[in-house]
Amino acid sequence: MSAEASAGSVAAASILATQSSGHCSEEKGVGGGLAGSKYVKLNVGGSLHYTTVQTLSKEDSLLRSMCNGGAEVTIDSEGWVVLDRCGRHFGLVLNFMRDGSVPLPESHRELEEVLKEAQYYRVQGLVQHCTSAMQKQRDVYEGVCRIPMITSTKEEQRMINTCRKPVVKLQNNRGNNKYSYTSNSDDNLLKNIELFDKLGLRFNGRVLFVKDVLGDEICCWSFYGEGRKIAEVCCTSIVYATEKKQTKVEFPEARIFEETLNILIYENGRGSGTGGVALLESSPGASQSEEEGASAGDRRVRRIHVRRHIMHDERGHGQQTVYKD
Repeated sequence: MSAEASAGSVAAASILATQSSGHCSEEKGVGGGLAGSKYVKLNVGGSLHYTTVQTLSKEDSLLRSMCNGGAEVTIDSEGWVVLDRCGRHFGLVLNFMRDGSVPLPESHRELEEVLKEAQYYRVQGLVQHCTSAMQKQRDVYEGVCRIPMITSTKEEQRMINTCRKPVVKLQNNRGNNKYSYTSNSDDNLLKNIELFDKLGLRFNGRVLFVKDVLGDEICCWSFYGEGRKIAEVCCTSIVYATEKKQTKVEFPEARIFEETLNILIYENGRGSGTGGVALLESSPGASQSEEEGASAGDRRVRRIHVRRHIMHDERGHGQQTVYKD
C-alpha cells in the first residue's frame, strides 16, 4: 500500500509540475524589447491589432520603449504582446501613430477617455490634439446663450434677487390686446424679439436675459441691477383713430441698446456705490421720456414710453399728425 501511495504522489507532483511549466510558457516577460522583430501583434484587453515596430517607434512614447527594451513586454504563447488596458480606443491611438493626426470623437466623455489612453501611452502629440479639441468644446459651450422663460411672478423675483449679474427682461405677450394692431406692429414686435436675441448673444455671460410671456404688457423691456429695477422701455401705445382704437408696437432700438449698456455699470457689483448711481442718473438719455416713478429709497426707475396716446386724422399722406401725451 505504501508503494502505491508513493507512486501516486509522484504522479500528482509530475502533473502539477507539467501544469506549472505550461502556465509559465503561456506568458513570459521579455526585457530585450521587440527590436529584432519587424511586425508586432498586440492584444490590448482582448482587442487584437497588427502593426510594425516602425509605427510604434514614431513618437517618444511607452510603445517605443516597449520596442527598444526600455519597458518590459509580456508575450503570450501565441506571440501576442499583451497590454492590460481597455482596447476600445487603442485603434485610434495606433492610427495617430501611423498618420500623425486622427479624427476625434465629438462626445466629451469619449474624448476624455481617449485623452486618458494617450496619457498612459505617453503619446504627447495625441495628448495635445485631445486637449485642443476639449478647449474648443468648452469655448462652444460657453458661447451658447440660454434664455430662462418666466412662468410666475415668484420665479421672476427669485431669479432677479439672486442673480449677481445685471438682468434684462423682455415682456412679450402679443395676445394681451383688446384692440387690433396697426399695420407695422407685427414687424416691430418681431424686430424687438430679434434684438433681444442679438443682445443675448453679444452680452452672454455678462448679463442675464430673461423672457416673460405671461405678463400684462404686449412688448416691454425692463432692466435690473442689484436686484432692483433700474429702467423700463415700453414699446406699445394706443392709437386713437376716427372709428376705432388700435394698438401700436414701436421699435426704439437705440433706446433699448442704450439702456442695455447703462445696466452694465451694475456688473460685478460696480454700481453699488453712489458714483455708479449718479453716473446713471446723469446719463444723456436719462431726461428724455420722461415719466419717472419712485422706487425703493430715493432711487428712481426710468420709465420710457415711446409714444403714448396718439391721435390720427383721416387726412391724406403728408398731412399733419398730432401726438398727445
